[in-house]
Amino acid sequence: MARRRKGRQIDGLLVLDKPPGVSSNGALQQVKRLYGAAKAGHTGSLDPLATGVLPLCFGEATKFSQFLLNADKGYLSTFVLGIGTDTADADGEIIAQAAATGVTLDRVTEAMKPLTGAIEQVPPMYSALKVDGQPLYKRARAGEQVERAPRSVTIHQFDLVSFAPGEQVIVKVQILCSKGTYVRSLAEDLGAALDLPAHVSELRRCQSGPFNLGDTVTLDTLLAIKEAESEPGLDLRLLPIEASLHHLPRVTLSEAATFHIRRGQSVVVSNGAQSGMVRIADAGGSFLGIGNVRDDGQLAPTRLLAQ
Repeated sequence: MARRRKGRQIDGLLVLDKPPGVSSNGALQQVKRLYGAAKAGHTGSLDPLATGVLPLCFGEATKFSQFLLNADKGYLSTFVLGIGTDTADADGEIIAQAAATGVTLDRVTEAMKPLTGAIEQVPPMYSALKVDGQPLYKRARAGEQVERAPRSVTIHQFDLVSFAPGEQVIVKVQILCSKGTYVRSLAEDLGAALDLPAHVSELRRCQSGPFNLGDTVTLDTLLAIKEAESEPGLDLRLLPIEASLHHLPRVTLSEAATFHIRRGQSVVVSNGAQSGMVRIADAGGSFLGIGNVRDDGQLAPTRLLAQ
């Protein structure tokens, strides 16, 4: 017999503005305790240094977290050219320094161009990526160096926001990228193109899939709500599960088709010519889950909410 989870069964999404100095999982656990939630998960790690958009999934929403994990991400970041650290960010120890006084605005913008589009990136040693079942950061802390295979990522947008020359050059950049992109690696690659060590001094995630900073709530706000209103006030901050799936077409079923789809059976789609992945709604318009419309017009359920 399966053990019953402790806590409240709540379903929905919360878009947290992650504070600095805490891991994504650490932030998740704090929010999960505030809500007294039985089940919760986050949708893509942010470094402790980083802040910004971190969607959290509660209950049945975790069934659809992959859509946010796979979504494009947007960042505003500050790179320091002329200083390298062992973690490639400001939390690490300085391991390399070089004068960057000869670096100009034009040189930086030219060096950024080859780092736009489809590129190969080597994940940093200080990352949560697992090799032989162990996160790289644990092996890095033990003094190990592990061979990492380059990975293909896409940098959709890599724009220079500001440039400050000096002994170290400080550049602020705006990035829109595919899942799996390491901004710290992008900083080091930009530095390498200029023959300089480099690291990330600030990193703020501004977008994750359909969500941006305007959708976020801070941990301090949640704490204040908890003290003033307890659980009902917190629950009002939750977004519906479907909020992460608006990029998919929506199919509304008849009562008969709803009956069969809830039992895992395929049904004929009669109210649209959609194909591929779709959102499924019952006859009353309530969200049921997602499914795949096949070439023969049959809608097969892929992932449904628990009844």
